[in-house]
Amino acid sequence: MIKLISRLLSLTIALLLLGCSEQASYSKGVYMLVDTSGTYTRELAQAQRIINFTLAKLNPGDTFVVARVDTGSFSEKDIVQKQTFEDRPSMANQQKRLFREGINKFIDEVRPSAYTDITGGMLQAVEYMNEAKSGIKTILIFSDLKEEIQTGYNRDIPLNLEGYRVIAINVTKLRSDNIDPVEYLDRLEDWRNKVESGGGEWQVINDLERLEPIFSS
Repeated sequence: MIKLISRLLSLTIALLLLGCSEQASYSKGVYMLVDTSGTYTRELAQAQRIINFTLAKLNPGDTFVVARVDTGSFSEKDIVQKQTFEDRPSMANQQKRLFREGINKFIDEVRPSAYTDITGGMLQAVEYMNEAKSGIKTILIFSDLKEEIQTGYNRDIPLNLEGYRVIAINVTKLRSDNIDPVEYLDRLEDWRNKVESGGGEWQVINDLERLEPIFSS
């Protein structure tokens, strides 16, 4: 009898642990990098709309992080807001409200940076999301994708993006792109190669309405 009870107890614990594992595997993690360099800060109202849209789509148990892209983005100091939402919907809604208020403050106070360290921001995103152990991991890059690294910074580093979706949003065309569209196309292709060589999935979305499907998968 004692052996039977022990076996039943072990089976119950194993099933509970399996249930927790399965629950974690379906949670979503979204890390959004927001370009704050130069004139791209004029686009931050659009970033604000995307952040609010994302907040509305995420569920209790999901994780959302917003970080700025500036001169040196491989730093936790560049994280503007971060939250894993509570299982209780009422608490999750309160957390989303505070998250939104923090973003509004950031948008009002941010100053343009001199350089655009997108690679450093992606390295920070991967480090954070791996620790969060979200099942479905997405990196959103709100930028024109024109990376400019300050002298002395090493960003010739491969990205390990296995299991990640990387989605570039609001990839505005620069004045030079209008003169020579090949520059724009090459920039997109370079980033696609960089993400896919690291094992990630690459996508470009410039229409907010097309974001809907990524939160339903």
